[in-house]
Amino acid sequence: MSEKIYQPTSLSCLLCGKDNPVSLKVKWLNNYEKNQVETTVIIPNEFCSYKGTAHGGIIATLLDETAGRAVMLNNDFDHLMVTMKLETTYKKPTPTGVPIKIIGRVIRDSGARATVEGEIILQDGTVSATCNALLFKMPDSIIKGWDEAEMKEWDDTKPNQELADAERNKFLR
Repeated sequence: MSEKIYQPTSLSCLLCGKDNPVSLKVKWLNNYEKNQVETTVIIPNEFCSYKGTAHGGIIATLLDETAGRAVMLNNDFDHLMVTMKLETTYKKPTPTGVPIKIIGRVIRDSGARATVEGEIILQDGTVSATCNALLFKMPDSIIKGWDEAEMKEWDDTKPNQELADAERNKFLR
């Protein structure tokens, strides 16, 4: 049976911050078999543009973070990157109040830069939005700005490295 390997989370993040009162409390799972990171989330109506329809900005934010986290599929949970360019394509409205699946994949990763993609999949299997993004290595100044509690949360929520590596190795070809 496969172990579920979840990525680290933070305290203050809009999407995963456990201490942020408006956070969506998202948790990302490394799916090594499909070589993608994925999550399922319910977007509350507070993030709508029109009743029942998620705002395009929250859609872009979810795609940006999920696609960007795909660079950690190699189990280097300190391989943090930031977005240089994000292109989002909205194919159909994304509903609020129901579970949606979001996936991210790496197209290329040189270590200093990466190209990633993401998509939102609705309950009926259709894709409501996609993204392509260019990422670059996070500047040290951002990480140095984390306080001790934020750094501790990231470290405490990292998966067991041996377990994560063993799970990933099952699917390396």
